Amino acid sequence: MKILAFETSCDDTSVAIFENDKLVFMDTISQIKIHNITGWVVPEVAAREHANSIFLALENVLKKSKIMLQEIDYIAVTKTPWLLPSLLTWLTVARTLANILQKKLIEINHIEAHIFANFLERKKEDINFPLVCLTVSWGHNEIYYMENMFDMQRLGWTTDDASWEAFDKVAKMMWLWYPGGPIISKLAWEYNWKSTNLFPRVWLKKDEYDFSFSWLKSAVKREIDKRWVLNIEDKREIAFEFEQAVIEVLAYKLVNAWLRKWLKTIMLAWWVSANDKLVEEIKKQSKKNNLNFIYPKKKLYCWDNAAMVWINAYYKIKNLD
Repeated sequence: MKILAFETSCDDTSVAIFENDKLVFMDTISQIKIHNITGWVVPEVAAREHANSIFLALENVLKKSKIMLQEIDYIAVTKTPWLLPSLLTWLTVARTLANILQKKLIEINHIEAHIFANFLERKKEDINFPLVCLTVSWGHNEIYYMENMFDMQRLGWTTDDASWEAFDKVAKMMWLWYPGGPIISKLAWEYNWKSTNLFPRVWLKKDEYDFSFSWLKSAVKREIDKRWVLNIEDKREIAFEFEQAVIEVLAYKLVNAWLRKWLKTIMLAWWVSANDKLVEEIKKQSKKNNLNFIYPKKKLYCWDNAAMVWINAYYKIKNLD
C-alpha cells in the first residue's frame, strides 16, 4: 500500500510517500525566510509560496522515491483547520490528482494529524488508551480526552490567544526574529537568575481546562513599555519570566485533566511540544504521579509535516479494513 501525503496548512510545503508503514521519502520546503520580512505569516503570501513550491516538492519526492504517480494507492491531504488560502492550494492539487488517477482521496483534520504524529516511529501498542492530550500551536490550544484512537472529546480550549501566538507576539514586541518560539526559549535558557513571577499565571478557573494568554501578553507589553529601552539582559529576563508563566499553566492544566479522569497516559502534540522546558516540566510531573508521558519522537514531527498526515490516513485506512 503506497500513500502520497500532502501538508500545506500554514507556511510549510511538505510532501511524502510511504509504502505500508515505512517512509520512502519526504520533502519539506520552509517559508520562514519569506515571513521574516513581515514577522508574521501573511495568508495570501503563504498560499502563493505554496503554489510556487508544490510541483517542485512533488517532483523531488517522486524522483527520490523512484515511485510513479500511477503506483500510488491513496492520496492524503490536510483539509481543515488552519489558513484557508494555504489549504485550498494543495486541496486543489490533491483532488485533481485523485480524480485523474482514479485514486482514493483521504482528507485529514490538521489537529488530529498533529496528535497522530505521536505514533510516528512507535507501534500502536506503545500508546495506552484512554488518555488526555494537550495540543499547542499558533492558533490552537486544546485538551482532548481520547477513549481510543478515533474517539476524541475536547475538554478545553483557548478563549483568545494560543500560547505559540503569544510567543511570536512577545518576540515581535522585543524586535526579535520570526518565529518567536525558538528565539524566546534561547534567551530564556541564557538567563541565570531564578523566577520572580514577574508575570501573572492566567489560570481562569483552575479546575477547568480552558486557556487564555492575551492577559499575559498584555502584561509583557506593559513591562517592555515601562523599561523603555531593552538591553540583552532585559530581553533574557522577560523571555525567561514569560516562558515560565506559559509552561506552568500548560503543564498544570494537562496534569489536572489527568487527575480528573484518573488515566495512566498523558500526551503532548504540536509546535510547543518542541519546547524543551515544557517537556521537562511535564516529565517531572509525570514521574511524580507515575504517568506515562508521550510526546513526538523527533522535533521534526512537532512541526507541520506530511508524515503526520500519512500516519493519520494510514490508521484510518486500517480502521476501515
